[in-house]
Amino acid sequence: MEFQKSGLENLEMMLTDYRNKKVFVTGHTGFKGGWLLALLSHLKAEIKGYALDPEYSEGIYNVIKGNNLCSSIINDIRNRDLLEKEIIDFQPDFIFHLAAQPLVRNSYELPSETFEVNIMGTSYLLEAARKLKKKCTVIIITTDKVYKNIESDHTYNENDALGGFDPYSASKACVELLANSFKNSFFHPINIKTHQKAIVTVRAGNVIGGGDFSKDRIIPDLIRALKNEEVLKIRNPSAIRPWQHVLEPLVGYLQLGLLVDKDPLTYSDAYNFGPKLNDHLSVEKLIKQAIFIWDEGATKTELHPTDLHEAGILKLDISLAQKELNWQPKYTAKQAIQQTMEWYKSENPLKQTFIQIETYLNLL
Repeated sequence: MEFQKSGLENLEMMLTDYRNKKVFVTGHTGFKGGWLLALLSHLKAEIKGYALDPEYSEGIYNVIKGNNLCSSIINDIRNRDLLEKEIIDFQPDFIFHLAAQPLVRNSYELPSETFEVNIMGTSYLLEAARKLKKKCTVIIITTDKVYKNIESDHTYNENDALGGFDPYSASKACVELLANSFKNSFFHPINIKTHQKAIVTVRAGNVIGGGDFSKDRIIPDLIRALKNEEVLKIRNPSAIRPWQHVLEPLVGYLQLGLLVDKDPLTYSDAYNFGPKLNDHLSVEKLIKQAIFIWDEGATKTELHPTDLHEAGILKLDISLAQKELNWQPKYTAKQAIQQTMEWYKSENPLKQTFIQIETYLNLL
């Protein structure tokens, strides 16, 4: 397969700066966290992870044998004292905060827990970072759903109003406000020489990739339907999302972390990471392309609408990351889907994971 080569210069070499750096990752046992762990391991970083047990035995964390790639602390992000102890003991150079209750539909079932985990968990992490007596760069991962969605063809940029209809989206919008408050109150870039902390937030579109087995996500639901010859239940086939391969934003986060570490005054904003504008696909188009790539027989689909509100259309403007970070998506939507489906078809997903990482890094 041919991939699009971007104009980035020396990014792959730049990422080697993570070699031997101490990186603390919350949520390392999850889907995005597992891929970030694999990436950082490939870059020879020293990693400590803090998260709950992996929810799915066949998920990416167990596939990559995550316990062998990091010092893994299995506990709740709401355990304030332990979280602080592990951060202080580790003395990280970088913190990537991914731990969260990440599912919209779960947030309707567990609204208070969603707010507690996502908001208070972040506050505990930032409070611990305050107590570090060394330089540290903190990347807070939120979501594209932090924006006040007006259900139009509008493409959301970092200056648009924050909002959130459902508890998950609202909780992540609150995290943005929380992070900004900590930055202004304790980690202001102007006073970096005193507090030695830099903090930014990142908002990624809908990520797809191998090793995701979460419920109520379209690719894992499709894989289960294909493998078990079951009917795929679709809530909203016309919903449009900024789909992207999981490696796209993760490499963006790593790149941003290094830039912030070197120049916190210049890189102190929130950044969107997503596909190019013409690559925002509907759920229906995503499914059709994925089934075509699978090429082992189709699966039946049924419409199962829900009374729970979910955004019908969501598009991201990534021009700030393109301009200020010189970051570009490497994969088209079709290529992202192909990489994803090839992972699930692979007889050796461990090997496939690191092949896909090397393939992606060679595009930089």
